[in-house]
Amino acid sequence: MRLPDWSPIRALQPAALPQLFADDPRRVEALSVDIAGIHFDWSKTHLTAEAIAAFSILAQSMGLAARRDALFAGEAVNVTEGRAAEHGAERGEGSPESVARAQAYHARMRALIDAIEAEAFGPVRHILHIGIGGSALGPDLLVDALGRDADRYDVAVVSNVDGVALEEAMDRFDPQATLIAVASKTFTTTETMLNAESALEWMQAAGVEDPYGRVVALTAAPDKAVEWGVDETRVLPFAESVGGRYSLWSSIGFPAALALGWDAFEELLEGAAEMDRHFRLTELSSNAPALAAFADLYYSQARGCETRATFAYDERLRLLPSYLQQLEMESNGKRVTAEGQPVEWPTAPITWGGVGTDAQHAVFQLLHQGTRLVPLEFVGVIEAGDALADDHHRQLLINMFAQGAALMAGRDAADKARAYPGDRPSATLLLDRLDPRTLGALLAFYENRTFVNAVLLGINPFDQFGVELGKEMAKAADKGGLDFDPSTTDLIRRAFGE
Repeated sequence: MRLPDWSPIRALQPAALPQLFADDPRRVEALSVDIAGIHFDWSKTHLTAEAIAAFSILAQSMGLAARRDALFAGEAVNVTEGRAAEHGAERGEGSPESVARAQAYHARMRALIDAIEAEAFGPVRHILHIGIGGSALGPDLLVDALGRDADRYDVAVVSNVDGVALEEAMDRFDPQATLIAVASKTFTTTETMLNAESALEWMQAAGVEDPYGRVVALTAAPDKAVEWGVDETRVLPFAESVGGRYSLWSSIGFPAALALGWDAFEELLEGAAEMDRHFRLTELSSNAPALAAFADLYYSQARGCETRATFAYDERLRLLPSYLQQLEMESNGKRVTAEGQPVEWPTAPITWGGVGTDAQHAVFQLLHQGTRLVPLEFVGVIEAGDALADDHHRQLLINMFAQGAALMAGRDAADKARAYPGDRPSATLLLDRLDPRTLGALLAFYENRTFVNAVLLGINPFDQFGVELGKEMAKAADKGGLDFDPSTTDLIRRAFGE
């Protein structure tokens, strides 16, 4: 069993950030990467040539190259569940058999989209997408980021089992012109199936003649969908080896492909594939996902940072922090190694964040002057998403750049309440524009970065058993078949009179 040796990483003693810039006039160039329309800048982190060399040795000892090859070859890298993790095949980077299967599933999805556009289901104006977790977060991000000016279809993504969320979406839509997409890998997810049943009841109450005929199932368990009532011709499968939080590239991306158009969905896949090729073929010293993971691990293992924050300086990317929370914390929030042994080092930090200048007036006080060191990541877009005459976008980006500079530089003052310690790290990701290609590349970057973190931590990023216990207890409680602790028993009594 390979265990990471963190001692060389913890022995690193880089200078303060301003000094690192003073010592190396080529620092920005050395710690920047440009790929797929995205500029990555890690120069305001404490990465140095010495640190990158130490991490490269760690990567070699942990077998990163072999694990990366195994991932894209479709081998069973998800060791606890004995299966592959083949989201890469959905964008053309995987074993030939898996890529061919993904392409066949994509062709099936495109054929159904063509039929919808040809009004084979009658006039459709609204898409009600029902899922949870990865079955909702990915499509929601895609539609919100890229579909604000689209006029093809109205899309609502509902994940919360709270009926308020579903009612809000149904109140917006005409049931006679609505198509329901039910997204569930197993087609047994309690929250999703309850929401789906309520949506069907809404259609029935409105006099829709065949509500089940207005349902498209997105699932890795097509037989379950057919058993539930969806006709086989409206079931869009995806491979069991594609995990939920990695699934937006598969038929789970159906509402985005429908709302944005098939060409946009293909561009999304192409951007992701370009990032995959960069990750597979580029040396670690200039490999964007690897360098990002090296910075992550330096701060968690050597500096004791327990959180990392991402701030999107673009309203269209407002859902990115929530998307990354699931991707990173569900993947790497583990306490045992891939072999099942307890880990004795920190694994995933808590991922959080916010949007642009809103966050500056909410949480940046702590980031600048608080007692906790929080590595930051800024994500911005050079090309504006608005057409306002006033220079809103320039002010937005100037604020982003200034925050990174201020965190690093700090400022001394006789009045210590007005002093800033500085030497606080940040990375910047700057997209040329926000389009399907760059967004695909950005999300693939985050997936591959998560994978590198996992390999170097010695854990399995592709299972998620930690989400199961609470769900099992909720099911048992709903049936009255579980004795709870006194506090929980009292809460159930107060809520339900039981």
